[in-house]
Amino acid sequence: MKEYIANGARLGWLIDPELRRVYVYRPRRKALQLENPVALSGDPVLPGFSLDLGHVWRAEF
Repeated sequence: MKEYIANGARLGWLIDPELRRVYVYRPRRKALQLENPVALSGDPVLPGFSLDLGHVWRAEF
């Protein structure tokens, strides 16, 4: 994910469905770790976009 950010991505989400953990990456910031979030907001990079994680957490792997 750090490589994507280094090449211009302004927002990255690394989702671990087994642990129900999400890492949020943004330029010039330390990765933020979220435990079992209900949804992810794309603001301000993707105004109004929200990703509901309910289906991700319920999926069987």
